[in-house]
Amino acid sequence: MAITASAVKELRELTSAGMMACKKALTETNGDFEAAAKLLREKGEAKRSDRADRETSEGIVAAFVSSCAKTGVLAEINCETDFVAKNEAFQAFVGELVEAIANSDAADADAALSVTFGEGTVENALGAKFAELGEVIKISRLSRFAVPAGAAASYIHMGGKVGVLIEVATEKPETTSEASFQELVKDITLHVAAANPAGLTRDDIDASTVEEENEINRKQLEAAGKPANIIDNILKGKINKFYSEQVLLEQSFVKDPDLSITQLIEAKSKELGDTLKLVRYERFSIGA
Repeated sequence: MAITASAVKELRELTSAGMMACKKALTETNGDFEAAAKLLREKGEAKRSDRADRETSEGIVAAFVSSCAKTGVLAEINCETDFVAKNEAFQAFVGELVEAIANSDAADADAALSVTFGEGTVENALGAKFAELGEVIKISRLSRFAVPAGAAASYIHMGGKVGVLIEVATEKPETTSEASFQELVKDITLHVAAANPAGLTRDDIDASTVEEENEINRKQLEAAGKPANIIDNILKGKINKFYSEQVLLEQSFVKDPDLSITQLIEAKSKELGDTLKLVRYERFSIGA
């Protein structure tokens, strides 16, 4: 089969081997990337670095929620190339890793390294994966939700480029098994993935960000010749609009812009005969 220049380039990025060596390996393996990378390692052509600070700007976000929905974990696992991030075996490895972490009590990326995994620890497994792939693999961030009353829910978007974890509290334990509740938590995770809110409530928005927004709006109004005595009233409306775009509970629901997320939750609470509350959320995006 014909070996393209882009294929050679991608293999070079993966292995750091020479251009001709990559082309030859791809030719000998009929374009099979994994087989070609393995062949280069066998021949000693693939170069490995012991530096743990190599750029790991690619990767995937993975989540695991327990069957009882009382525990949820969201993690960003980084690697060096998109080729590895898209590899099914690597994705399966990450899934198993995150499940093991979720079944432990590790609350952050550092603690996760000591979790038992296979015959060793997560840290051992990451080292073994480095030896196998020739790429630095690391857990850059991890969030754990322990839910006392209600449920955790997750959503992975764009093949692992974006991941969301939420916690919704209930007063009645049986509510979480209702189809309507399960639809709600799914809709909220989808919304968070798409809308990328800056915070759950207004209190979560940095005060300096709000001040800057106010200052920009004020200068625009002054430049437009608005009278000083009405600028403050206009500013109140503009900052409320800003919050409605940035604050999750005030955002318009992506599936029904006539409803805010708060109104959506209130409607579901009434439907289910329970008091529901969106307690918190986490949204990870690769490299952001």
